[in-house]
Amino acid sequence: MIYLDEAATTPVRRDVLAAMGPYLGPSFGNPSSHHEAGEAARWGLEQARESVAAALGGRPGEVTFTSGGTEADNLAVKGIALADPRGRHVVVSAVEHPAVLESARWLERIGFEFTELEVDADGRVAPGALAAAIRPDTTLVSIQHASNEVGTIQPITELAAVAAEHGVPFHTDAVQSAPWLDLDVDRLGVTALSLSGHKLGAPKGVGALWLRRGTLLEPIVHGGGQESGRRSGTENVAGAVGLAAALQLVDRGSSSEVARRRDAFVAAVLAGVPDARLTGHPVDRLPGHASFVLPGRSGESVLLDLERHGVVCSSGSACHAGSDEPSHVLTAMGVEREVAQTAVRFTFGRTTDEAKLGAAARALVEVAG
Repeated sequence: MIYLDEAATTPVRRDVLAAMGPYLGPSFGNPSSHHEAGEAARWGLEQARESVAAALGGRPGEVTFTSGGTEADNLAVKGIALADPRGRHVVVSAVEHPAVLESARWLERIGFEFTELEVDADGRVAPGALAAAIRPDTTLVSIQHASNEVGTIQPITELAAVAAEHGVPFHTDAVQSAPWLDLDVDRLGVTALSLSGHKLGAPKGVGALWLRRGTLLEPIVHGGGQESGRRSGTENVAGAVGLAAALQLVDRGSSSEVARRRDAFVAAVLAGVPDARLTGHPVDRLPGHASFVLPGRSGESVLLDLERHGVVCSSGSACHAGSDEPSHVLTAMGVEREVAQTAVRFTFGRTTDEAKLGAAARALVEVAG
């Protein structure tokens, strides 16, 4: 099998499993328990918190562990918006992950307003459009760092600066960018940042929200007050340790080599399937991401044919797999609905070599050319 669906999930790395091992075995205690077993678990949890904070250029107390990127996005969007007394208006982009869009729609149901920013044909938000959308009662802006569907990287530093000029907290969903891009929160200028473990070699079921110190946050999961009161529930210690280990193992220096392989793959596909169209920004895109629309074909049929050739990929977000509706990301970018339904997405990592990508390109040319 040639696995080209790493935007959906990645295999757990061996070093990550090794780091998690003690907290699935001898150090199994509840980190809130005040005895030897609990203290051992607490030590592992806090070491993981320090490690995640260091990877982001933040402080340990600013890291809240969650069950994944979806919960981290929900906590950021709902928690910051609900806690800010200035108003009841939030701004998001039209191409956000459903975790952000549905959180904004939930806020709308309880009396908030939200503005959905348009994007250009490459899927990017213009800083000027954000500036025009911010109002005196805006309590949050949430714009993803990079798209899970088309790989486009947003100009986050510029967008965050616009929000800062207006004194508005800025959240970014960095779930897809974490394996590839600089996540230094001060350089990005963000107020909050979401992560998910299983996108970068850690297990499913763990994520984190980094929240800048002093930012007001209303908890959305209530209970025993764990995670400094921001997220109740007994912590997934082994998962937190795994997330921290995976972040430390990221080699962003190899991104240019992965981008070179991606460009060769894209060129082979476009040469062999003349009417195929690359979606997303042609340059400012994730290194391991190549997404296309194939007008006149059925995207789902192409996926099935590719799998028969041993190539596993997707039509877009795993959250919408099996849906008859076209991608909201592609339609927001101006792609016609019927063409959006022909989307095919190939996402890969540092260990995906040129031979595998070449075989995948030949398979796509055979089934769609």
